Amino acid sequence: MLDVQGLQHVPRDVGVGDKAVVFFRVSRPLAQASANRVWANHVVVVAELCSEPVKVAPGAGQAVPSDDRGFAGIAPGGDMQVKAVAGEVVRLRFHGVYEELNDCAHRTRAGGSAFTIAPMQLQDILYFQGFGTRRICAGLIQQGHVQVDLGEGLVPCDDATQWVDVHDGLSYQVQGVNWPYQDKAYVLLHKPAGYECSHKPSAWPSLYTLLPAPLRFRPQKSAVQGVQAVGRLDQDTTGMLVLTDDGPLIHRMSSPRHHVPKVYEVTTADPLDDKQVQRLLDGVVLDDSPKPVKAAACEAVAEHHLRLTLTEGKYHQVKRMLAAVGNKVVGLHRSQIGAMRLPADLAPGQWRWITPDELKLLATNA
Repeated sequence: MLDVQGLQHVPRDVGVGDKAVVFFRVSRPLAQASANRVWANHVVVVAELCSEPVKVAPGAGQAVPSDDRGFAGIAPGGDMQVKAVAGEVVRLRFHGVYEELNDCAHRTRAGGSAFTIAPMQLQDILYFQGFGTRRICAGLIQQGHVQVDLGEGLVPCDDATQWVDVHDGLSYQVQGVNWPYQDKAYVLLHKPAGYECSHKPSAWPSLYTLLPAPLRFRPQKSAVQGVQAVGRLDQDTTGMLVLTDDGPLIHRMSSPRHHVPKVYEVTTADPLDDKQVQRLLDGVVLDDSPKPVKAAACEAVAEHHLRLTLTEGKYHQVKRMLAAVGNKVVGLHRSQIGAMRLPADLAPGQWRWITPDELKLLATNA
């Protein structure tokens, strides 16, 4: 028997017949094979609300029949009745375990229904957003440093265990600084020269020092916490850099198989000529591989200004390609990734959130 101790509540915008992400607290840890865990005693499933919540007497909890496989032992389409924390019983029709959880605030689109999301305690929201351990986050809340917009503007909250319906864009304030809740962080940074794309730089400051602490300490399953740069830029290279904690996006944008174009503005030591441009388009052989490396696009904008588009990212690739055609790079700036250009109003060293529309542009093979 898998005792479900608490279904906090079905999200407000879910009605009978709708499907939603449902957040359970269970009495014992689940095996890794049974369902991906948020932490030891939480699981999220996709379920359908089959009846309105019904009030029951305190302590009249229900159990969900299961075997050692946890929720995997409940056949899709089967019903289950669980007791909510607030003393309600709801009947849910099981649809499947929601895969690849990073925290209990994940959501899915099930059966074409609108996004819904499970609630989280306020201390957990701050923890997953990178404000420190749960103890530190609870302290910030209890000391009056946190305000949350619960629908009527920012209001002070001093209860660390208060449950909050979470959604991207949820507005809250920590120590006077406004933050939007981000299930996944997508950040655009205008990298200045003189910074290394490393958490452990060797000779130059780490570019991660340009970001606020919450972005650097968002908890991750890996040893390295916080957002990670999607591809590296040399310390003397400037321009557009995307940072995120979305692993699949990092893989998609970094893998040469997906051919995501990156546009570089190259300043050369010697004047450019048509022969050099054509050789870059035809492909040049670098010292680490006999296979020619081609530019996806190449244009001499001015005598010493080359606009070069690449769809893969080898070590010092731009510099080595220019050296292979008899020229030298004296300045390098990345101006575009996918179909998204570096905004003119984002100064070197500054960062900002990437909007959903811009996120689509990043993955476009422009």
